[in-house]
Formats: sequence, structure tokens, C-alpha cells
Amino acid sequence: MRLKLLSPGEMSADQRAIYDESIASKRGRPPEPMMAWLASPAMAKHATRLGAFLRYDTSLTPALAELAILVTARHWTAHFEWYAHKKMALAGGLAPDIIEDIKNRRTPTFSDPKARVIYDVAKSLHEAKGVAQPLYDEAVKLLGANGLVEVIGLCGYYTMVSMTLNTYEFGLPDGQVSELAGTS
Repeated sequence: MRLKLLSPGEMSADQRAIYDESIASKRGRPPEPMMAWLASPAMAKHATRLGAFLRYDTSLTPALAELAILVTARHWTAHFEWYAHKKMALAGGLAPDIIEDIKNRRTPTFSDPKARVIYDVAKSLHEAKGVAQPLYDEAVKLLGANGLVEVIGLCGYYTMVSMTLNTYEFGLPDGQVSELAGTS
């Protein structure tokens, strides 16, 4: 890792306030990228609050939110993000075969039209850098304006997370091996 993680005793008052807020949140612990963001306490505060909303309080089910996150993690080959969110996706009810297809860069087969449109929107945002009108229209029809903007928010936020984790070379917990290794 390229970053020396600060212990709470090494943090400034502003850094410690954000750290303590993250422990008191629904997460119950600081998210890994926040430890890098603490170099800018104001950014860390806003980013972790946005992340908490996107992770826990959108209109999307956990499986649908995790689908957008996994597409983003895979796009960026963010090893830690994939490791963390694969478990959350499975716990949230996302089918293992869908996760496996995303890991191997195959288009999954979806029985849920909302899941399919979220996958298509996330892929389009990352690969085409936008959403064509027919896909946009379908996404608004299936997800509503609120759901679509939340998918965009998930992809954008987790792009920042993935960039942070990749830049600072966050590793996996001891004994874990990336599933994304060799599948760039």
C-alpha cells in the first residue's frame, strides 16, 4: 500500500471527527477509501456521507445497488472493491451466476428487467461515457427518474472509490487472493 494509514491518535481533530462519524454510522467502521480521503477532511466528510446514502438509503434494493457497484468495480479492476462488494451482493440476493458473468466480462442473462437495465446503464456509462436515448427512456420507465439518477450516482461514487483504492494500492485482507487477477 502506498499510504500510511493513520491511527485515531495520529489524526487531526477534523480527521478524527470524520473517523468517529463513520464508526457511528450504519457502516459501523470507516470505509477503506476514507482512510486516504482523510488527507482532505472536508472531502472525506462529504464523500463518506454520500457513500453512506448510496450504500444504504437509495430506492434500489441491495441486489440492484450492488449490481451497479460490481459493474463499476469490474470496469476499474478494483480488486478490493470487488472483494468487498461481491460478499455484499450475494448477501443482498444478487445471483452468483450474474456475479460470475460480470467478473468474466460476459453479459449476464437477467430475469429481472430492472437488473438488466441497471447493468446496461452502468456498462454504457463506463464504456460509452453516456446513455443513448432508447436506453435512457427504458431506464426512466423501469427505474423512474429517481432510480436512474441513483444508478448514475452509484457508478460515479464507486468510480471514485475504485480510483482511490487502485491509486493507493489497497490490498486484500491477509490470505485473500483477488478473483480479478488475470482477468483484466
